[in-house]
Amino acid sequence: MSGADKKGYWVAQVEIADLEGYRKYIEANAAAFERYGAKFLVRGGQSVAPEEPTGDRQVVIEFASYEQALACYHSPEYQHAITFRQPVSKARLSIIEGV
Repeated sequence: MSGADKKGYWVAQVEIADLEGYRKYIEANAAAFERYGAKFLVRGGQSVAPEEPTGDRQVVIEFASYEQALACYHSPEYQHAITFRQPVSKARLSIIEGV
């Protein structure tokens, strides 16, 4: 499988300080995720952290390629969306090439 055939993933762990403010981020990120074909595999839901705290919200998003995953993050739409997230939460985000 060539690099172009491999999917890309965002894996995020978020600590939310203000849920109402975070909802504005969710509304704003929809434009970028739609444009870049994001598919949510995990978005919130029940979780357990047996080794270390991981935040209030876990998210895994799949993209058609690693390049699409990177492009989405750097897009004007997503860069606008994170202006809503940063004041109300702390996030650890990795963008990963699949196998």
